[in-house]
Amino acid sequence: MSKVSKASKTFKACIKCRALVKPEEEKCPICGSNEFTFEWSGIVIVLDSEKSEVAKMLNIKTPGRYALKIGV
Repeated sequence: MSKVSKASKTFKACIKCRALVKPEEEKCPICGSNEFTFEWSGIVIVLDSEKSEVAKMLNIKTPGRYALKIGV
């Protein structure tokens, strides 16, 4: 498995809630944190957090794009 460079990642992940945001974002729109990492893998997109079993398993309360794993 090859390492993906920081420059080739389209998103960075919030360390606190795992939300994926664009690199130019300074504050997480989900939790308000300003701590991010480019070291993440896997993506889950939650459209309806109330009905999604996956969102419940991952403790995601807000629809959006999330990393499955932080700190690869």
